[in-house]
Amino acid sequence: MRFGAIFRTTRFGVAALLGLLGVAGNSAFAQSVPIISFEADIDVLRMPKDLHLGEVTGVAVNSQKHIFVFSRGSTTGPAYAASAAQLLEFGPDGQFIREIGKNLYAWSFAHVVRVDGGDNIWAVDKGSDMIIKFNPEGRVTMVFGRKQEASDEETGPLKHPKPPLAAEDGRFRQPTDVAWDPAGNTYISDGYINSRVAKVDKNGGWVKSWGDRGEKPGEFNTPHSIAADAQGNIYVADRFNRRIQVFDGEGKLLRVITIDVPFDHDARPAIGNKPNPDAKTGTFSAGAPWALCITPPPNQVLYSADAYPGRIYKLTLDGKVLGALGESGKQAKQFGWVHEIACPSENELYVAELLNWRMQKLTLRP
Repeated sequence: MRFGAIFRTTRFGVAALLGLLGVAGNSAFAQSVPIISFEADIDVLRMPKDLHLGEVTGVAVNSQKHIFVFSRGSTTGPAYAASAAQLLEFGPDGQFIREIGKNLYAWSFAHVVRVDGGDNIWAVDKGSDMIIKFNPEGRVTMVFGRKQEASDEETGPLKHPKPPLAAEDGRFRQPTDVAWDPAGNTYISDGYINSRVAKVDKNGGWVKSWGDRGEKPGEFNTPHSIAADAQGNIYVADRFNRRIQVFDGEGKLLRVITIDVPFDHDARPAIGNKPNPDAKTGTFSAGAPWALCITPPPNQVLYSADAYPGRIYKLTLDGKVLGALGESGKQAKQFGWVHEIACPSENELYVAELLNWRMQKLTLRP
């Protein structure tokens, strides 16, 4: 089954395609988008007795096919503002291996986990405003940001002023994700309050940041996920603005990708009232990118997921939509807010779901 789709991509962020009118420019095109057949395994992980996942915010896979799951499990503290973060490692067969960073000072509210080219494990904690690098043995080797001091009388949930307060070098406010270029530089999407990308070098030294809150090209409204390709280009899921912005490693905007794939407007969301199916901005607008993943070279593709109607999209790096899969729901092959994707190969995806408290392993049959 195939559906017509209008896909828009521009080099400088100004839409070059009036899709419904059939007007095309040099950097935009229309296409048909196939529905990708796939299989799903929701029972990959072999959990020990009395160990349970909470909202699964992150999943990553290392070179040995070990699976790392970041979950809002092991919750401790009061009902509100409790600490909810636990990092678990599983073998390729799904057998539980260990918990990493048990009782870590940075654990507060899990967001994502990533594994770099050296099999180092990186965890981004939205609650503590920290990014932690573990070596493959599970020891902390680098920390970014700083948690609020428990002894300070003003310590508490961060405010969300509009416009946000100015960002500060080296500090983060509800960061969301991390990626690396071939030179070993680290890029951090920061985040729910700050609206920027931060860059640090391979030694952890601060290099620069770019972006601010807004909707203009190069601005962000909830940069929620980040990925890098083999050329060192940086892909930022500008979630509320319903677009993926692509930059070079110095922050120069290269292009903007917007995904517009038709769907059944009667589709129900995973939770909550049905969003406006025609919305062009917003966290729950169709095509708004929640999670990004780029496959390894040489033939790289980009995966992006939305919360409504709850699909995963496969794209070329220049933005051509190659296909879509999935829908909202609670069963296998359905998704409840995909929060992170690991894509060790083009047809093998690991998907972290918030609402369904699980990780699905997907095998694509394009």
